[in-house]
Amino acid sequence: MNRTDPLDVDIIKADLQRGVIGTKTVVYESTSSTNDIAWEYAEDPGNSGVAVFADIQTAGRGRGGNKWLSGKGMSILCSVLLLDRKCGAELLTLASALAVTECIVEHCGLGAKIKWPNDVVVNGKKIAGILLESRTHNDSSDYVIGIGINCHQQKDFFEAGELQMPATSIDIESGRSVERNLLAGALLRSIDKWVETADSSSETVVAKWRQMSSQLGHRVTVLYNRKHFTGNCIGLDPTKGLILQLEHGGVRMFDAAHTTIIKHL
Repeated sequence: MNRTDPLDVDIIKADLQRGVIGTKTVVYESTSSTNDIAWEYAEDPGNSGVAVFADIQTAGRGRGGNKWLSGKGMSILCSVLLLDRKCGAELLTLASALAVTECIVEHCGLGAKIKWPNDVVVNGKKIAGILLESRTHNDSSDYVIGIGINCHQQKDFFEAGELQMPATSIDIESGRSVERNLLAGALLRSIDKWVETADSSSETVVAKWRQMSSQLGHRVTVLYNRKHFTGNCIGLDPTKGLILQLEHGGVRMFDAAHTTIIKHL
């Protein structure tokens, strides 16, 4: 039986440290997209770090124009606004994926891994996704990190949807019902930690990403510019992307903006 529990700002913020992320947190019962709401706060420089949550989205979006599906109260649907950042989009994507993965591992006790560039998987099934949007001005950029984490969905929910890859939820994998408010608070603390780390030490972000990657050392097939490439994943460059030792050819890098992993062997 599906369980829903309303999000509560006071509970979400109860254990936040003195960081930037989540100092201002807002919760909507319903909205078209938390990313769109987060961008509305970008006019005021003092809003950097604002976190927007919703119990349901009517037009939530994922990478490549895909829709993010979630019933009311079943997921963590969150967007975080970051203003005037020097950190590049590629590194911030890695840091965001790390934050979500670490949160699920430490708070839920699940063996979550990163499926490059912006999915989080448990037992090979998608449990969370990240959508990073950016707007550039002068020599810096503003970003919105959109995050969706499956919480209370049951198997019949995923079976009814037309999904590009197998999906799962925290409740399915853990065998118990996760408290969304506590998970939301843990997520904001984890984002704050890894965004700060991205600003100070890109090497730390990349090293930790390698530890939590589900691709490194495995044979994968990617779609790049409408062509398929298969090879062994041997590394990651924070600015240039995934590094493959191709089956037929040499070593090649594939950037996140134009590449999709379609098979992981």
